[in-house]
Amino acid sequence: MRALVQRVREAAVRVEGDVVGQCGAGLMILVCAMPGDDGAVAEALAAKIAKLRIFTDEAGKMNRSLLDTGGGALVVSQFTLAADTSRGNRPGYSRAAPPDLARALYERFADAMRGFGVATETGVFGADMQVSLVNDGPVTIWIDTED
Repeated sequence: MRALVQRVREAAVRVEGDVVGQCGAGLMILVCAMPGDDGAVAEALAAKIAKLRIFTDEAGKMNRSLLDTGGGALVVSQFTLAADTSRGNRPGYSRAAPPDLARALYERFADAMRGFGVATETGVFGADMQVSLVNDGPVTIWIDTED
């Protein structure tokens, strides 16, 4: 799986103008399932992100996790993280998991975040979404479970 994690002051996702998910201070997480991923991969990625020490402590060092801060998470499915741009100018998406698998792993990831006690909201899988956020730092981290 792949994830783009952004430390945010706030984030929201809208579908047809209606807010379907949002969070305050915490993480905006774009998630993409890849062929061969399974539930264990989704849960391991959630554990890594929930424990990722990218929030500042009293000394101003990035030394605290989402679990330490009690922040929330907004999780949005993002198949374009699997884009292959190696040939031509039009990205290919064949490296993204098929929709049924991707949906199941996206939901499993969000459930795993909730299992850690993180207040987690989501977008709508497969919908045309408008995402807004205020990146804090800015802090943006790419995570690929294949690495």
